[in-house]
Amino acid sequence: MSTNSENTSLLNDLIQTLKDGQAGFKAAADDVDSAEIRTLFNSLVLQRSKFAGELQALAHSLGEAEPQTSGSVSGALHRGWIDLKAALTSNNEHAILAECERGEDSAVAHYRETLDRTDLPSNVREILANQFVEIKAAHDQVRDLRDSLVAK
Repeated sequence: MSTNSENTSLLNDLIQTLKDGQAGFKAAADDVDSAEIRTLFNSLVLQRSKFAGELQALAHSLGEAEPQTSGSVSGALHRGWIDLKAALTSNNEHAILAECERGEDSAVAHYRETLDRTDLPSNVREILANQFVEIKAAHDQVRDLRDSLVAK
């Protein structure tokens, strides 16, 4: 069985991933003209905020005095790449969706990797599994929307 310290470390890593996604979707929402895509991105900003809050509360219940509150350096670089890509492609929505899907690939992989651990406490596993279902659905929605647009 993993220790509370190991579990809070895993949770803090996932909180960073969620905060990266939250900031990435916020930046992407600012770069699209489509009201439909902007609405999707803004709903995903709220989703990631909610999920991060759930994991912060869970980490706190496991003894973490100060759960993670921000994204990672690599996430900041990824968000910068979204801005660069948008600028280079004149806010091309297909390109922005493609980059968001790439970020979602990372989030899905991170959740999957964490859930593959056999030593997670059942309460942690349950919350992560529920979030994973929604993270994967968001990934697929972004991918499908990207695929529905013709690259310009």
